Amino acid sequence: MIPDENFAPIFFEGWKVFQDRLVGSLAPLSAEQLSLRATPKLRSVDEIARHIIGARARWFYMGYEVGGDAFKDFGRWDRRDAPARSAEELVHGITATFDGIHAAIASWTPEEWAQTFPGEDDSEPEIVTRQWVIWHLIEHDLYHGGEISITLGAHGIRGVEL
Repeated sequence: MIPDENFAPIFFEGWKVFQDRLVGSLAPLSAEQLSLRATPKLRSVDEIARHIIGARARWFYMGYEVGGDAFKDFGRWDRRDAPARSAEELVHGITATFDGIHAAIASWTPEEWAQTFPGEDDSEPEIVTRQWVIWHLIEHDLYHGGEISITLGAHGIRGVEL
C-alpha cells in the first residue's frame, strides 16, 4: 500500500503525542535518576532512551540515507561503550531523530513508498517495506517507553503517561 497525501499527518498524530510525553518524562530527570534500573541486570533509563535514539537513527541513516552525520552519530549512542547522556542530550536526540524521520516521510514520493529492501536477519520480514520500518520504530518506541515508565515507577518517579 502506498499512502495517500493524508497519510503522514494522520499517521504521525499518535506517535507525536507519545514523543511529547516521552520528552516530558525525560527532561526533568537528574543524572542519578537517568542511571536508575528496574533490576541490576536491566538497562538504565539513560540506556533505554539512547537505544530508542540509536535504533531510529540507524534505520533511517543506513536504510534511507536520512540525517547525515548527525544520524550517523546518534546511531552509535546505544553501543556498549557509548557514554551516558544528560536529560538535555537525550531530549535533543529524541527530538532530532523524530523530526528527521517526520521530514523524510513527508517528502517520500509514491515511488519511494513502493520501494522494498531485503530483510537482514530473522527478526525482519524477508522483504522490508518503508511502512514496516515505520511501524517497527513505533512499536519499538512504545515498548521501550513502557520500559522507561516501569523503571521510573519502580523508583517512585512518574513515568511516560501512556
